[in-house]
Amino acid sequence: MAASLRDLEAREEARLWNIDVEFDDALARNIKKFGIQNYQLIQAMLFAIDEINNNPKLLPNITLGFQIYDSCTLLQRSLKGILWTLSGKEEPIPNYQCRRGLLPAVIIGDSGSTRSIILAHVLGLIRHPQISYFSTSPLLSDRNQFPSFFRTIPSDDFQSLGLAQLVMHFGWTWVGILATDDDYGQLGSHIVQQELISARACVAFNEKILLSRADKNALHIVKVITTSTAKAIVVFSSIAYLVPVLDEIVRQNVTGNIWIASEGWSTSFLIPYDKYSEILANTIGFAIHSGGMEGFQEYFNRLHPSTSPEDTFLIRFWEEAFGCQWKKQESLPNEKDNKTKICTGAEELDSPRLSSMMDLRITYNIYNAVYATALSLHNLNTCVDAQSASFVGTCANITDFRPWQLLHYIKKVRLRRNDTEPFFDKYGNPPTRYDIVNWQRDPEDTIRHIKVGSYDASAPTGKIFVINASEIRWAAGNTQVPVSVCSPSCPAGFRKTAMQGKPNCCFRCLPCLQGDISNQTDSIGCIACPWDQWPNRKQDRCIPKITEFLSYKDIFGSILAATNILSSIIPIVILGLFIKYRKTPIVKASNSNLSYLLLLSLSLCFLSSLAFIGYPSQEKCLLRQAAFGITFTLCVSCILAKTIMVVIAFNATKPNSGLRKWVGPQLSYTIISVCTLLQVLLCVIWLVRAPPFSDNNIDIQPGVIIVECNEGSPIAFWCMLGYLGLLATISFLVAFLARNLPDSFNETKFITFSMLAFLSVWISFIPAYLSTKGKYMVAMEIFAISSSSFSLVSCIFAPKCYIILFRSEMNSKEYLMGRGAGQSNKEKRM
Repeated sequence: MAASLRDLEAREEARLWNIDVEFDDALARNIKKFGIQNYQLIQAMLFAIDEINNNPKLLPNITLGFQIYDSCTLLQRSLKGILWTLSGKEEPIPNYQCRRGLLPAVIIGDSGSTRSIILAHVLGLIRHPQISYFSTSPLLSDRNQFPSFFRTIPSDDFQSLGLAQLVMHFGWTWVGILATDDDYGQLGSHIVQQELISARACVAFNEKILLSRADKNALHIVKVITTSTAKAIVVFSSIAYLVPVLDEIVRQNVTGNIWIASEGWSTSFLIPYDKYSEILANTIGFAIHSGGMEGFQEYFNRLHPSTSPEDTFLIRFWEEAFGCQWKKQESLPNEKDNKTKICTGAEELDSPRLSSMMDLRITYNIYNAVYATALSLHNLNTCVDAQSASFVGTCANITDFRPWQLLHYIKKVRLRRNDTEPFFDKYGNPPTRYDIVNWQRDPEDTIRHIKVGSYDASAPTGKIFVINASEIRWAAGNTQVPVSVCSPSCPAGFRKTAMQGKPNCCFRCLPCLQGDISNQTDSIGCIACPWDQWPNRKQDRCIPKITEFLSYKDIFGSILAATNILSSIIPIVILGLFIKYRKTPIVKASNSNLSYLLLLSLSLCFLSSLAFIGYPSQEKCLLRQAAFGITFTLCVSCILAKTIMVVIAFNATKPNSGLRKWVGPQLSYTIISVCTLLQVLLCVIWLVRAPPFSDNNIDIQPGVIIVECNEGSPIAFWCMLGYLGLLATISFLVAFLARNLPDSFNETKFITFSMLAFLSVWISFIPAYLSTKGKYMVAMEIFAISSSSFSLVSCIFAPKCYIILFRSEMNSKEYLMGRGAGQSNKEKRM
């Protein structure tokens, strides 16, 4: 295109300001269709120029012209075209100008990034303005290499960031990347890959579409796609290079993938949707922001071959749009084919079918490029900011200006009156705006590009990336987001663990260890519950631990308490019986005072077990072992004193015995007092130096707090118990040695059996006590207390009660001295 100072009809004689719009002929040949979108670009440029020339307030008395040069997407032709434009010769001559008048004001193009880079290198040497409408390579933002390059489409830097954010928004952490092996594909895919890795996602594969091969390496690419578990695939490509890959995917019937499209093909209407609808129906991607071009649709609908006979492209467009052929074209190979539809000229461009094939996104970029040129020329002509526009400080003459002078105005141009910032930033990039589109099939089975969100880098924080998930339709019309992960998410209660040789997105889910929880999905570790809490069954939250101790409410505790209370009554009943029959020989012979004291101590022994039942408070822990030890020591001391007194009494009856002076209550009380005081002293030292205390034991049973009494000093506990055993052993030995004393009622025999039972209980208690934990350990000690106490009661006092109650004839002095026993035996023999 070119801008002219004369009327459009006289543009051949006009001076040209070149605006190069590339017709992608190679793309059309590749998919065997006329490029409807490319023709639309030409008409957008013509519409903008016509609109500007008819605007009296913009470039008054100046008419823009244009010139089109087709590079055919070839680097050689692009370079040849720019050299031809600059030199004015049919055969390009570098650094030589043979043209009358000024150089073209602005070059608009090329569409491809690689070709634009070639042009920008050349044009940058002379600071000649260049505006591209479709070159997105981030390299072109380098102002040192490309000082005069601008574009009306955002850089792929921003698109790549947005695509990565789109992928992470839907939780696709296992992603494949497919990109053309040119600047556009490789630079864009590289940024996407880096952003995904930074977001802790993983790239399953990154394959190149080889432009040097006719099949674009489609067979290898499809093999990689089918063998990979990644379902989400980001594609950086134009539709022309992607078609061979899609053909191979259709041939192998590969479905179920999620396609994330770059703007290079996300809204292309050159693709046969009926062929690829099964594999592309759920495509989502970035599209060039669609702006308003008021009046363009009406302008386009007025086009007709009869009114524009010089437009050779219009005839081809008409045939492609309506599927017909013009009869007057004798060169058409199918003119004699009766099956060929003949174009009548009555076809309407505003038909729904044709409207669905139109795309105003790229055309809007052309529109902006033309307006940016026109507004910059207008500002130059009106001498805005002249000091910075000219080295000499004077206004530039629009009929004789230099490229760098117009370059100054392009940098500061504003395309809207209410814009506060220039349209191009310091890198020559426009405001970054993208539409997020989703491919959806309508009831007529036609693919529609539905806008479901936006990406605007200039928006306030929190509104840069906006998407309406409810508007998105995935495969088969499903509204549920498909999944693309290497490993399924670990639910709460599990933790992720890496798989050797695999990326971090591939992991195993292991349950948290005992006592730990994880309360979120994909947790990389578990956390321990507080000491007083425990995980629930799912291990996703902590709950209070069960508190356990031997309680009166516990059936086991209730039985033990009731048994010991009832058992404590038995010694009291016997005591009452002994008091009632205190003058009888058998009571007197049993040393009634010691018997009374022994019975009281036995009752206390039964009751001491109650201190072990109930909540182990600090006070209870301090007293229960001491109370048990002292009461049992008193009991065993009484038995020891009774045994010694029996031995002394029998031996004192011998003539000239020196033991007569020891017969009396003083000795027995002394034995009891000394033995008991030693145990009391031991308990006092224990309570002072290392007192027992209430403790919460969490190590015995998982999930349970065992409230128990910590004995403070295990050594003191076993010393107390050992001392008690020592007294019992001495009593047993003394009674055992005196078991054969001559008497029909020798009490030492019963004491021997009672001590034997007592020692058996406590010797058995030691391993049982050490092998149990928690409340069962306490129950074991209570059982030992009850058993040993009951053995003493039954062995020592049961025979005496039997004689008192049922054999009163045996309750006599003669019987106790042995004489009654002999007479009784004689009566039995007679």
